[in-house]
Amino acid sequence: MRLLARLQEQRSCSVTDLADYLHVSQVTIRRDLDELEEKKLLTRHFGGAQAIVPSSREDEPTYMASITQNLSCKRAIAKAAAERLRDGDTVFINSSATALLIYPYITKDVMIITNNGRSLQVERPANVSLMLTGGEVNGNKKSLTGQVAVDMLSRITASKCILGVSGISVDGGITSRVMPETIINRTMLQRCSGEKIIVADHTKIGMEHNFFSSDLKDITHLITDSLADPARLSLLRDAGVSIQVVEPVDE
Repeated sequence: MRLLARLQEQRSCSVTDLADYLHVSQVTIRRDLDELEEKKLLTRHFGGAQAIVPSSREDEPTYMASITQNLSCKRAIAKAAAERLRDGDTVFINSSATALLIYPYITKDVMIITNNGRSLQVERPANVSLMLTGGEVNGNKKSLTGQVAVDMLSRITASKCILGVSGISVDGGITSRVMPETIINRTMLQRCSGEKIIVADHTKIGMEHNFFSSDLKDITHLITDSLADPARLSLLRDAGVSIQVVEPVDE
């Protein structure tokens, strides 16, 4: 997974560079690249490989569909995440539709730092300060990505991090449908000194998508809803993930 993550960050890498980065032999890298190419996760070229970037129509659902699907579950999850915040927190929030729902539930004095351009359109309490990362605007989600966003995040240490994901599983870790967002997610996790919270409704539990953001060991909490498969939750607990299950709320 680290090989694929590196390739997603760099778009294209040589076998030599990957071997040096992962501290393994070039033979091992070539074997792994062959396996990933068979799974259609990359394409090989002479001396290396490049990541496959889906078209914008394929790499993410429309924004309205993503935010309205399972809305009662997502609201409950967002509310539970907001309840973990404390006065003075600096909080990273990514471009997730679930994470975007957190604003009405925040009762503490906090600073939100996000790559979600749609945060500007959401009404937020007076006690919530907002800072956008800047960066390239991507897709229907209006997420901000690229080197500008990464550089901004790299200069900040957050006390909490709240990330929505496309999938979370024991085998795949934290994954996304959208490649440019993986480095944003990873940087937010790396630059967070406190709780690293994944917010994911039941449809994301046990799922694995093409683009890798992080291992399970890089997070501290998962908040999901009571419709999640108990067997899949059990596997995540066995892997060391602290899980909070909430009941859907209708408002």
